[in-house]
Amino acid sequence: MQIYEELVARGLIAQTTDEEEIRELVNSGKAIFYIGFDPTADSLHVGHFMALCLMKRLQMAGNKPIVLIGGGTAYIGDPSGRTDMRSMMTAETIQHNCDCFKKQMERFIEFGEDKAIMVNNADWLLKLNYVELLREVGACFSVNNMLRAECYKQRMEKGLSFLEFNYMIMQSYDFLELYRRYGCNLQFGGDDQWSNMLGGRELIRRKLDKSANSMTITLLLNSEGKKMGKTASGAVWLDPNKTAPYDFYQYWRNVGDDDVLKCIRMLTFLPLEEINKMDEWEGSQLNTAKEILAFELTKLVHGEEEALKAQATAKALFSDGSTDAPEAELAVRDLVDGSVDILTILVKSGLCASRSEARRAVEQGGVSADGEKVADIKKSFDEEQLRNGVLIKRGKKNFKKVIIK
Repeated sequence: MQIYEELVARGLIAQTTDEEEIRELVNSGKAIFYIGFDPTADSLHVGHFMALCLMKRLQMAGNKPIVLIGGGTAYIGDPSGRTDMRSMMTAETIQHNCDCFKKQMERFIEFGEDKAIMVNNADWLLKLNYVELLREVGACFSVNNMLRAECYKQRMEKGLSFLEFNYMIMQSYDFLELYRRYGCNLQFGGDDQWSNMLGGRELIRRKLDKSANSMTITLLLNSEGKKMGKTASGAVWLDPNKTAPYDFYQYWRNVGDDDVLKCIRMLTFLPLEEINKMDEWEGSQLNTAKEILAFELTKLVHGEEEALKAQATAKALFSDGSTDAPEAELAVRDLVDGSVDILTILVKSGLCASRSEARRAVEQGGVSADGEKVADIKKSFDEEQLRNGVLIKRGKKNFKKVIIK
């Protein structure tokens, strides 16, 4: 099976322009493609996973990735999928986030001469002359067409700023500039980016070459992938300092039964023949599939050693209540009259997002400490207990060893 057919079989492609041309380009290893990442945080999260895995697959098939860091577009903010305007970031914050992204991406993509390259659209966007841009690019866009774009529709009710309205033009200009500089002939993005990508394709054809081999593909579940990166307590980050490898493992271990095989197919590099055999799995076998998913993705992001540790910790916790759980440290200042109550512990450890959520968890019988159910929301633990460490369990799958050091 060639790479394009594999992408289809894995459920990664939603729609394309010029499908036959794209198939030939990708299967022959002649695609010079880009995917953009706006540095809105100092870490990538699991919502970026699909794009990173796609880039890796295509590079393994001989195609050349261009990682486009949106150091310039981050000054504007993408309105896609938003009901409000993004907060404005300083130049220093944007640059810091760009540096963090590059370090993390090197785990997935092989950079170097004749390999993948990383570029920052700040290199050209921040130097643009506004009047020249209006003359060169603005004349190629119909405002009527732009207002019909899906990425703007949900913002129209609350008000779309002129700043954000320019985002489509900026993203389209990125494709034009990448075409000019690097011969980029293919762009990928989530289904929420479709209108923006079509704008870039049309701009190249109008400005340079009507027969230009500039095509677009969208990823079937990239927008859903962004949702996958959120939990009740925040985002699931690829940075181990923001989301510990064990917590990352547990996130994937806890995916729903209906999603596990879809995630294995789209995100892991296991052979399709092996995955297809899992289609008949049900009941307890789906738990095995979840363990496979969690291990494979933790290995991909954090390395095999951390994946094995996370796997061993999870198995030990499920089997005998071992205290080899990931630690959550409390500070001495968290003590009140020499102790810390269970609600504070649940929030400080990250097992609950708020005290109200922690209260519900205790009242519903879902919290235990060192194997004993906690029934009283006023239950407290003194400094001596916490110096030794207390194994707090919420539900069946979430554990933390809470300790004061």
